[in-house]
Amino acid sequence: MTGAQVNVPSSAPGRAPAARRPPAEPTAGVEPTLAAVLADVLRRDHVAVDGDFFRDLGADSLVMAHFCARVRKHSGLPPVSMRDVYAHSTVRDLARALTPPTPAAEPPRPRPAPSTEAAAAPSGRSAYVLCGVTQLLAFLVYSCLIAFAGVRGYEWISAGSGVLDVYLRSVVFGGMAFLGLCAVPVLAKWVLIGRWKPRRMRIWSPAYVRLWVVRTLVRSNPLVLFVGSPLYTFYLRALGARIGTGVVVFSRHVPLCTDLLSLGDFSVIRKDCYFTGYRARGGVIETGPVTLGKNAVVAEASVLDIGTSLGDGARLAHASALHSGQAVPAEEHWHGSPARRADGPYPVVEAASCGPLRRSLHSVTQLLVALLVYLPLAVGGAGLLLAEAPQLSAVLEPGPSVLTTWVFYRDALLISFVLLFVVLPLGFLVLATVPRLLARMLVPGRVYPLYGFHYGVHRAIALLTNRPFLTRLFGDSSAVVGYLRLLGYDLSRVEQTGSNFGTEVKHEAPCLSAVGTGTMVADGLSVNNAEYSSTSFRVSRTAIGARNFLGNRIAYPSQGRTGDNCLLATKVMVPVDGKIREDVGLLGSPSFEIPRSVQRDNDVAVTRTDGELRAGLAAKNRHNAATMGLYLLVRWGYAFLVTLAVSASAELYTSTGAIAVALGNALVLLISTAYFVLVERAVTFSHPPAPLFCSIYDLRFWRRERFWKVPSELFLKAFDGTPFKGLIWRSLGVRIGRQVFDDGCFLTERTMVTLGDGCTLNAGSVVQCHSQEDGAFKSDRSHIGAGCTLGVGAFVHYGVTIGDGAVLAPDSFLMKGESVPANVLWGGNPAHQLARDTAGCEEATR
Repeated sequence: MTGAQVNVPSSAPGRAPAARRPPAEPTAGVEPTLAAVLADVLRRDHVAVDGDFFRDLGADSLVMAHFCARVRKHSGLPPVSMRDVYAHSTVRDLARALTPPTPAAEPPRPRPAPSTEAAAAPSGRSAYVLCGVTQLLAFLVYSCLIAFAGVRGYEWISAGSGVLDVYLRSVVFGGMAFLGLCAVPVLAKWVLIGRWKPRRMRIWSPAYVRLWVVRTLVRSNPLVLFVGSPLYTFYLRALGARIGTGVVVFSRHVPLCTDLLSLGDFSVIRKDCYFTGYRARGGVIETGPVTLGKNAVVAEASVLDIGTSLGDGARLAHASALHSGQAVPAEEHWHGSPARRADGPYPVVEAASCGPLRRSLHSVTQLLVALLVYLPLAVGGAGLLLAEAPQLSAVLEPGPSVLTTWVFYRDALLISFVLLFVVLPLGFLVLATVPRLLARMLVPGRVYPLYGFHYGVHRAIALLTNRPFLTRLFGDSSAVVGYLRLLGYDLSRVEQTGSNFGTEVKHEAPCLSAVGTGTMVADGLSVNNAEYSSTSFRVSRTAIGARNFLGNRIAYPSQGRTGDNCLLATKVMVPVDGKIREDVGLLGSPSFEIPRSVQRDNDVAVTRTDGELRAGLAAKNRHNAATMGLYLLVRWGYAFLVTLAVSASAELYTSTGAIAVALGNALVLLISTAYFVLVERAVTFSHPPAPLFCSIYDLRFWRRERFWKVPSELFLKAFDGTPFKGLIWRSLGVRIGRQVFDDGCFLTERTMVTLGDGCTLNAGSVVQCHSQEDGAFKSDRSHIGAGCTLGVGAFVHYGVTIGDGAVLAPDSFLMKGESVPANVLWGGNPAHQLARDTAGCEEATR
């Protein structure tokens, strides 16, 4: 679990390291050829073969990515990866590393069986259209069923006399509705699928439609809200998973192919992990097993591909991945992406007493609270709103339409204003008091059993303080510092930059989260203050040092071993043992050291005088304040439109019944889509995102921040896995080809991405056309060719070109400026080319 400067493993998983050989002398011609290629990339006449790429020659990671791409195209040179460049940072050292050593006698290395993967015939346009029509009909039918049941329940509850009668009816109907919503996905799975088996099916085919229906229902089950509880593992058992005693699952990414999921006694899967049991590749859905032995642990933000397993007592570190075919032996600890044996043990919290009685009482308590409190409030809320707002209840009364009177629109606008701008300040009052009071009940470092009083306090704090709406409102502005301090963060003496934190920050114990002076954080930071076993948990202080910069999608553990003045690259695996890293950069999983910064970024990022800094910050604050105002104004307009849609369906209800409510549900989705597409196009109309290299105090960067904040992407999740997702991407400006399959990809700058025909984008994948390092912002276009596949959780940085038919393996990080050839498999963090028949162990043997 350590990050070292030149500590690149050289042995395959499960094998002892090979005997050390003396460094080979570079083959004649390799060194001068490499020097000539680098000089051409740097636009120089020549370069010193013993000059450090970064310190002496002034290159950066983008320049070296172009260098690697040039080398791969050179027929006389072996391929070079970014990991090779950082491990051997001079031309001479790199040439020696690339020179094949003298063959030594050693036993043959076991190789996995060749892949049985075969190219599937693409689904035709008729299948593509038929799939979309079937999915739309399924949505409408399910909406009608929900509407019919809801209307009948509302009428029955409204017929009650007195508060107690109405409450009791709400409890009864709420319980029946809860049971029905829980049972329907389970029944649908067994009727439409039966038992999941390892198989391959063409995307857009009838078999895929059944998969999509089951996946949509399974993920919408209210039992998903009980993640981390025995109720959640009970739900997985009902879906066919083999779940042992005492298993705990904290990840909200619900597995689909549950019959292929086996979790041994007391195994643990922590938050933000993917273990869905299926993947999409080359126009085909592939299903396969995922197996965890007894007492196995999968730490935060990890990915388990199909055909992977952990033995009894095995552990997979945070920000790691098992690629298809990888198996962690019993009692071994692995890390990295793809994973390999770690140098030391991965720490976990000690066990505590947590028997069946405690788990049962916790589950019963959760159900009673839901049935007696939350469900009656939700079910009776509509009736209460209509009773207290006669302007809205008027739509249900016979007579002339109230939707034609301006008074109704005025009152609806006022109600939507109150819901947004009055409830919001009340929420701040709660956030400023309740979490701090609750935090006093938890002692840092003490081990508590799961499912007791202290566990309930801990989960309540996490639920109250992780509010994406507010984090997005205040992120990318000076106001985020005050907001995080309100939650309890220790931010030391703040050096305000106007971009101290991005719009996505989450945590488990804000009062135990500390960030040092001068540190800047990009989007996607997850502060993991809590450690979990199958029986216990512990909260600890998590401290990030001063003058750090944290890239995107970083899971920072409480045992993180980084100090001051560190650059933590995107998707880096933060080391949890070894020395404290300071004055360095860390890249990859497992992490290794790189230069902290380069001169080109410093030239852009530095504001030369205090006066210039104050003026730039003041101007940025004014622009960010206007952006925050637009953010709230857009949400107010959206609330108003939804109010009108609901009112229109209510008025039609008097004549058409439950069908009007079902159409109202569909209308809300249609309005949400059209509204936020128009909002995004309006924000980017005058200044669309384009290639950019500037300071964070540049007006062009502030406009990019407005683009990230004001529109919304939440509505896109409703279209995952459907042909409609491609149409929406196209309406947002993506240059997208035909029959692209998107199972949950996120494109940060839509107008800067090109997707070729037949691309396959898996859940959790990201194409991000920008990067920020300290005060420098860089952005460029990315092109993904026809027939490409982005694996689950894969991350593609800016300025990237991926050739037709290429595959990026799960949880990979494709660095900025990389050029991936056609029809190859790349993987790893950072990504490099893998042999298709040895993908499971190729990374470990480099």
